[in-house]
Amino acid sequence: MWKIERSMEFMMQSHSNHTVEPIVKQFESVVTSAQPSWLLPLRQAGLARFSELGFPTLRDEDWRFTNVEPIARLPFQPARPVSVNGAESAVLSGAPLAGLPGHRLVFVNGFFCAALSSPGKIPGGVRLENLSAAWEQPETRAVLEKHLGKVARTHDNSFAALNQAFFADGALVFIPAGSELPEPVQLIYLAAARQNGETIQPRNLILAGAGSRATVIEIYLNAGGANYFTNAVTEMVAGEGANLEYLKYQDEAAEAFHIATMAGEFGSASRVNVHSFALGARLSRNHIRAKLAGEGLECILNGLYLTRGEQLADHHMIVEHARPHCASHEYFNGILDERSRGVFHGRIYVHPAAQKTDAKQTNKNLLLSDEATVDTKPQLEIYADDVKCTHGATVGQLNDESIFYLRTRGISQNTARRMLIHAFAGEIVERVQCAVAREALDKIVWNRLEPNPPLAER
Repeated sequence: MWKIERSMEFMMQSHSNHTVEPIVKQFESVVTSAQPSWLLPLRQAGLARFSELGFPTLRDEDWRFTNVEPIARLPFQPARPVSVNGAESAVLSGAPLAGLPGHRLVFVNGFFCAALSSPGKIPGGVRLENLSAAWEQPETRAVLEKHLGKVARTHDNSFAALNQAFFADGALVFIPAGSELPEPVQLIYLAAARQNGETIQPRNLILAGAGSRATVIEIYLNAGGANYFTNAVTEMVAGEGANLEYLKYQDEAAEAFHIATMAGEFGSASRVNVHSFALGARLSRNHIRAKLAGEGLECILNGLYLTRGEQLADHHMIVEHARPHCASHEYFNGILDERSRGVFHGRIYVHPAAQKTDAKQTNKNLLLSDEATVDTKPQLEIYADDVKCTHGATVGQLNDESIFYLRTRGISQNTARRMLIHAFAGEIVERVQCAVAREALDKIVWNRLEPNPPLAER
């Protein structure tokens, strides 16, 4: 079953003040006076905006396919630091993407864990540290005060506002102009929730100076058993001529909820690749907003979502072309099985000044079950005359002719199906530039798809 811009009768729902008030009341007990003076107004502004917006409902256009009522009903409890035990180490050792060479910061329940981290040898001038330590140091305090909360919008994003009010820790990745990190930076978030409703709210700030080069990998894994909620925000700034690759991998617990905001602003002649791999969580949504703020830059947004059971994976993207001679290319593929759902909402916004824009948006979905559904809504909003913009979406099942072609070459039907599914996922994996990350992702996707009984039986 598939639908493009599916028409439906919206379930009238209302998140009344009783769902917001308990959260607001916890603000003073969570936010301590030990934090720098400039941070408190930022938090208060986030809290005020969240109080105004509340949780989105199905009546909100940007949320009409994704019902967050289950999140609103959770008994909101800000996550606390926990004592690390063998469970966290076991998760790290068993996660291929978390075992890559490079610089590693690990956070448990959103709090930095020095015992599991291994920053390695960091080139001079590069700063790689947790926020709660960085805002205490004069050399990084000014950087945070200048950039934190400046890229991620809160006026129309209640979850980003909630994070701005309550985030406890996260990562600062600062690469000065002309610097290069040959090995990837890994920001690993392990959920170790002990109680239902625990809310983990990481905050990341990635700053790539002019002419710098780096790969940053953000990983979300589960080491606990409770029904928790992760609400993450990552802000990225790429300077003139910077080359930045950012990869997010989400494999949260089956009953967890994951909402993430990734906001970026990119300068002239920069090259930025943003990848999203969504495999876990009962409900996940990635809100990606990229502003192409300089001339002659190229931005690639690339993603894969694999769902089964009752999972829902939602990608909501806005690419804003603000200057001329820029290119953006979006490629998102979904593989959906059983009763799972996928949502893709992409919008390319071209300002009047953004002449010579080259923008492409593609969403392809492969349904492995008659009960899996996809709602896809690619959009173009263009206010310039000299542009080249395309968009499209496809939803369907495996092609019988392709299977027949492989079978005529002596390949069994089950093997033919596996080959086609892996190739469909491989289109996305192959765009990852970091070789060690690409190999690890290929292995993860293969292992995730291979043991799936429906792939062999249908």
